[in-house]
Amino acid sequence: MSKSIKLKALQLGVCYYPEHWQESLWEDDFRRMRELHMSVIRVAEFAWSIFEPEEDVFRFDFFDRVLDLANKYNLQVIMGTPTATPPAWLTQRYPEVLNVSQEGIIYTHGARRHYNYSSPKYRELCARITRKMAEHYKDHPAVVGWQIDNELNCEINVFYAEADHQAFREWLKAKYGSLTQLNKAWGAVFWNQTYSAWEQVHLTRPTVSESPNPHQALDEKRFISDNTISFAKLQADIIREEAPDHWITTNGMFGHLDSHELTDQMLDFFSYDSYPQFSTIFPGTEENPLLDRAWSLNLSSSRSVSPNFCVMEQQSGPGGWVNRMEMASPRPGQMRLWTYQSILHGADMLLYFRWRTATIGTEIYWHGINDYHNRPNRRIQEAGQVGQELAAIGEVIAGTKYQAEVAILRDYDNLWDGEFDKWHGPLTGMSERGWFKQLQHLHIPVDVLYLRSDSTVEELLVYQTLIYPHPAIMTKETAELLTGFAEQGGKIIFGARTGYKNKHGHCLMSPLPGPAAGLCGITVEDFTLIKGTVPAARLKWTDSSEATVLRTEAFNDILKVEDPDVEIVAVYASEYYEGKPVLTKRNVGLGEAWYYGAAFSEPVVEELIRYLGLKSPVEQWLVLPAQVELGIRSSEYTDYIFLLNYGNKSEEIQLNQETKELLSGEMLNQSVQLPPYGVKILIKKKCGVAQ
Repeated sequence: MSKSIKLKALQLGVCYYPEHWQESLWEDDFRRMRELHMSVIRVAEFAWSIFEPEEDVFRFDFFDRVLDLANKYNLQVIMGTPTATPPAWLTQRYPEVLNVSQEGIIYTHGARRHYNYSSPKYRELCARITRKMAEHYKDHPAVVGWQIDNELNCEINVFYAEADHQAFREWLKAKYGSLTQLNKAWGAVFWNQTYSAWEQVHLTRPTVSESPNPHQALDEKRFISDNTISFAKLQADIIREEAPDHWITTNGMFGHLDSHELTDQMLDFFSYDSYPQFSTIFPGTEENPLLDRAWSLNLSSSRSVSPNFCVMEQQSGPGGWVNRMEMASPRPGQMRLWTYQSILHGADMLLYFRWRTATIGTEIYWHGINDYHNRPNRRIQEAGQVGQELAAIGEVIAGTKYQAEVAILRDYDNLWDGEFDKWHGPLTGMSERGWFKQLQHLHIPVDVLYLRSDSTVEELLVYQTLIYPHPAIMTKETAELLTGFAEQGGKIIFGARTGYKNKHGHCLMSPLPGPAAGLCGITVEDFTLIKGTVPAARLKWTDSSEATVLRTEAFNDILKVEDPDVEIVAVYASEYYEGKPVLTKRNVGLGEAWYYGAAFSEPVVEELIRYLGLKSPVEQWLVLPAQVELGIRSSEYTDYIFLLNYGNKSEEIQLNQETKELLSGEMLNQSVQLPPYGVKILIKKKCGVAQ
């Protein structure tokens, strides 16, 4: 069951670092925050030395003054446990707490996240500072909740200290029970890797071939996730005990961490850090990438954990670290646009990062809403506009849910295995981008849904169509789940390299796509990587007499029909497998199972959307340009239709019925201009509800 933040109105706030500034600035800062309609701040996540300047010496007077002043200005406070940056006295006295590279190099003090989760001493000291803080602030009227640590597994998500190797062995003992079972799961008979004593077992280490055992590598990621969760749970349990009236969250979605399990076990809701400009630095390889709009895919992933969540850090300025600025300044209107991008996708609480740009340290080029000079600027004006708007609409939007009938399926095992396995890992990123981009341009809302061990058919049936691009690891249970979904009317779409591994990452001794073969009614009789002497084959739709110019990208599964009821929708039109099936459809009960033997390129996805009959939910009354993102947050009686223009020019919207716009209160009809980086929220009553 998903856990969501529960608010009566949208909340706007900012991350604040009083330890960076003269105390004389605090009151003016808080006064101006309130003028901007901000009501919440996050503090203290990097302030361990202020609370504990020497081992077992605790001082709270500094933050007592901060919190008392915040309370005077009616600002709610999120306290961060400061365990992301251990003090210098700690790492000097207890070097065993430091993280170590795979090659055995110790990461020394001087940045952040340089500790390991397994060190008994570090866990002891983290538990102590968490308890001291919770005891001290449990009754403070300003404090409403806690953020555990900061961005777990950010910057680094692998850990190789001696304590980690020891913890890994204990984790494996609990998982497998015996070395016999471990050797079987890891296929250790290959290359004579069989273990005869637990002391021989380690996390992956440098090897001659630079290629560790793939099954060991998969278990390593599972261990890191479980170990990270246990580290966070240590703190969460203490806060629950000492401050039961406060909520608990943590921020960010990073590698080798099952954020769903983390939230299920200990959080009240999930929090995310939203920096859309990262998508302009790593835009993907396709032409005309979505850039900052692509960040909506990340926000959709966060929504899969908590349908209503917190954005603990929302980008408000250009970004950069240490000696470089890597991101352009937001254009006028973009900061507001990105704020509504987060809100559209489920954020009910949002804090800008940060109040004022740091003048010291690693983040001197990571800008906040205030510049160094602390004078008014256009970002402050935008924040004020947003604050005023959210004060007006916050009670209407809070708690409404994003609506989608299409979902992209993911699971952690395939993400982690695909990170190492270059056969199927890169295909997933390409295919997800292809689907997401085309659905965006056609104004078809889409969710991201993570399959888990306890997923049910009923949960899947929220959607009409599920896209599971390249699930190499496929269990019998997952295949049965998806079969049940199709039998009850759902459409499931697979891509190349589906179903050839078991849960350990072993390749199956059965025709591909393994457990999904019966569902799809096909097998894979041949395959090839598109590389070297084999180019991507052309594609021909069977309802057309001519081959298209479309190419079957990246990898080609050559399909063989095993069930006479399977419909061949497209065949390869070139290469040595010309004429063989590439796209098939099988009716399954009330639904359908599709298999496409390649990676999903944008042109192919566009045609597939047509074959699947997917339509925009607003196509009957709203005409939108491709540049505008459409999304819907819905209450019991009303749809709130967000329109976000990511472009630097005005876009025309056409309506065939008069509609009220939420932010302005205006009635819109016929042709309406959406300005550059503009936002509109249309109000549409559901069928049967009086307008």
